[in-house]
Order: sequence, then structure tokens, then C-alpha cells
Amino acid sequence: MAAPLTGQAMWGYGLSGAALLSFTVAILATKTASIRANLDLGFLVTLVVNVVFAGCALIVHTAMRESSFQWDALAFSMFAASGVFTTYLGRWLFYESVVRFGPAKASIFQVSSPLFVALIAWLLLGERLAIEVAFGMLMAIMGLALIAYKPGFLSLGKAGAQPRHANLLAKILNSVFLLGLFSSGAYAVGNLMRGAAVRTWSEPIAGALIGALTGLALHYFLSKDKASLMSRLRSAERRGLWLYALVGATNITGQIATIASMRYIPLSIAALVSLCTPLLVFPLSVWLFKNQDRLTWPVMTGSALTLLGMAMVVLRQ
Repeated sequence: MAAPLTGQAMWGYGLSGAALLSFTVAILATKTASIRANLDLGFLVTLVVNVVFAGCALIVHTAMRESSFQWDALAFSMFAASGVFTTYLGRWLFYESVVRFGPAKASIFQVSSPLFVALIAWLLLGERLAIEVAFGMLMAIMGLALIAYKPGFLSLGKAGAQPRHANLLAKILNSVFLLGLFSSGAYAVGNLMRGAAVRTWSEPIAGALIGALTGLALHYFLSKDKASLMSRLRSAERRGLWLYALVGATNITGQIATIASMRYIPLSIAALVSLCTPLLVFPLSVWLFKNQDRLTWPVMTGSALTLLGMAMVVLRQ
């Protein structure tokens, strides 16, 4: 018989549930925004909004708090590193998968991120996995393979006239499995760093802001079209930019809530609940994008298998 939830656990599940709602809105808004404005430009808008929103939240929180703000250099470094994996790399790959393959298929891969969190924690932190948990993870991975499978979907093809590394990147971006897998792995590494950092430095808003600043700096310095940035912003459709701003606000809200929940519940469970977006994205995407994001029987069967496996992981933690 399962033990009753403590007050701390209730806080943890409540915060991760709020993150789930925020990420769901962000996923659906990304699909709509990408139709009206370029994804690369929109990604920059979301990162700027991340920084502004988190900065304002930190100012308000600092003004309302009773205790003084304490600095932790190690936790700062970990939050900054998590920004590389989540705010920049993981989110960019995930946005690409939403635009290329639709929110339903893209979001199911986010569910696999807690699997990577649990695996990394087992390898690096020595956390043992029960047999039921390992079986649930295997079931979820099988479900993901069923969702993504099509003939040749793992093939990288021939190099052709392009440089080998460029061709490899193109193949990753054009494979729902590889794109989702890389995005999920990046999120897992970043979430593990966030969880470790927030447990030594209880500042989830500051941590989210540090990660957002890191992601914004990386995107700006690695962007190829800095000179034309302002002209592109002026010529872009206003509604599309506002939708990307909504994506940025909801994403950073979800990040703050996820980081905060990691103080109260295990890292893999916090990541799982906050990233179970298919539970909401599937029905909403069918309703909103009837002709753009069809759900076939293999996708539905694989989704059910994945979610069942993840439920086994949660119940046996």
C-alpha cells in the first residue's frame, strides 16, 4: 500500500503540475507561432522574454522575501551549465521537432527525458533502480520507437556533396526519432544539474534566470545573421512575435516551477510530471490542428505504452 503524501510531496507535485500546464501552452503556441514567423527569430524572442520575465519575477520575489539573498558560486555554475543543455540546446531541438513533426509527436519524446535522468542518476550517483522501474523504462522506450518508426528512420543516408558534419546535422533534424532523442537527452542533463543546484541553493527563480541568460548569450553569439536582426524583427508579423513571447513566458514559468518542485520530490518524478505534456497536447492538438497533426493507431498505441511505462516508474519510486 502506498504511503500518504506528505506536505512537501504535495508541494512538489503541485509545482510540477503547474509546470506541465505551462509547457503544454508553450508547445501548442509554438506550432501556431511558427506558421506566422520564422522559428530562428522566434527562438530569440522567447529567450529575451525568458530573461525579462525571470528578471521581473526575481525583483518581486526579492522585495517580498524576509530572508536575505545568499550567493552560491557552485550552484550558479551548475545553473549556467544547465542553461546550455536545456534553455539553448534542448529547447532549440525540441522547437524544431514541434515545427517539423507536430506538437503531438514532439511532446511524446519529452516524456523520455525522466528516463535519461534516472539512468544518469544511476550511473553517476549510484541510485539503484527496482526491477519494475527498469521494466517501465523499457516499456516507455518501446512505445517511443513505435511512435517514431518508419522505414529508414534511423538511417543517416549518404554524405552527398555536403560536408559530412553538415549532412549529419541535416539527417538529425529530419528524423523525428533522432531529433527527439537528442532533445530529450539534453533536457535530462540540464534537469539533473538544476536539481542538484537547487538542493544546495534554494533559489529556483534566480536559477531559471541564470539559465535563460546563458541560453540567450549562446544563441546571440552563435547566430549568423546578427546584422539583419533588427530589420528581420521589424518585418516579421506582429502576431507571430507575440505568440513567441507567450511561448517564452510560459516556458520560463514552467522552468521555475520544475526547479522549485525538485526541492520536494525526486528529480526524475519532477521531470516526469512536468514533461507529461502528451496527456494534454494529444487531445488539444487534434482539436486545434486537425489536418496538421494526425494521430495514427501506431502513434496512439505507442503513446499509451509510453505513458503506461512512465506510470510504472512513478508508482515504484
